[in-house]
Amino acid sequence: MEVRLGSGDALIIIHMQNDFLPGGSLPVQMGDTIIPVINRYLMLFHDHGLPIFATRDWHPSGHCSFQQQGGPWPPHCIATTAGAAFHPDIEFPINTQVISTATTREKDTYSSFTDTQFHALLQASSIRRLFFGGVATEYCVFNTVKDALLLHYTTFVLKDAVRPINVKPDDGLHALEEMKHLGAMLIRFEDLTV
Repeated sequence: MEVRLGSGDALIIIHMQNDFLPGGSLPVQMGDTIIPVINRYLMLFHDHGLPIFATRDWHPSGHCSFQQQGGPWPPHCIATTAGAAFHPDIEFPINTQVISTATTREKDTYSSFTDTQFHALLQASSIRRLFFGGVATEYCVFNTVKDALLLHYTTFVLKDAVRPINVKPDDGLHALEEMKHLGAMLIRFEDLTV
């Protein structure tokens, strides 16, 4: 599939934070292997003047998703900590817009659209097509993509720039299949032209 980039397109990089990558408190296995690919996408979009957004979990301490509070996950991405910082090897351009998610102690969310200004920012920039990479495929990528489709964005998942946690062995694969079923298009870097 050939996809030509142009006005109205935006790149969304989801949760490429230290805690979600090898060495972090909630690591996606081999999550760091997609960093060079993400950097290629970042350069391509930046070189053509297209908007770039980076989402991040930005939890308060004692967040409801943490195991100590009865949630499913170890503490991760606590706001202002090193674990919540973006991985230093990711080459975000200086004008990247950052979206902080799951910032309320009592509410967990996997979608970057929930309780954020993300949709409003996209609308204000006349964005119509979204290109998603990041982690984890079956959680924050999946739920953000699902909401993007519900909001009627044309939605692409960058297959070479996502990685799953795979609590069950095929969770990531099933998430990709479900996103495609819902209407997202699965593409790779070589499918893009400008």
